[in-house]
Amino acid sequence: MKNVKGKGRTEMKLLRIRSMKTEDLDDVLEIEKASFTTPWSRNAFLNELRDNQFAHYIVGEKDGTVVCYGGMWIIINEAHVTNIAVKPEYRGKGLGKIIMLELIERAKLMGCDAMTLEVRPSNSEARALYHKLGFRVKGIRRGYYVDTGEDAYIMWKENL
Repeated sequence: MKNVKGKGRTEMKLLRIRSMKTEDLDDVLEIEKASFTTPWSRNAFLNELRDNQFAHYIVGEKDGTVVCYGGMWIIINEAHVTNIAVKPEYRGKGLGKIIMLELIERAKLMGCDAMTLEVRPSNSEARALYHKLGFRVKGIRRGYYVDTGEDAYIMWKENL
């Protein structure tokens, strides 16, 4: 667990980062539903937290409320970001960047030297953040998103 000073444009002063617990799932699912057209279910998150030995999930909380989260799988020496989301009223304050930087740091500590993720080409804000953090498009997954049939850019950050 760590406290991170936000670089947000508003009153966001302190974000507490810690590992996700099953008790966080109501808040996480609320953010998930507000963020994605095909949100993960409670059972999907429970499986990640309880049964997936490769999974590592974190949350960011402000004043005791979960306002953002992110997750990744660590497979040998690579980290695969599974999801990242910020509560709508907290977007634009740098929280996505804070969560990504924490995932990168944790991946490095677990021996990873590269990180990958998929992102919608239409999600220009996320793509800009990932690019700023050193991720580059290395491929395309055709028709990856089942809700729209949209492709996914496969982005990689090497030499963590």
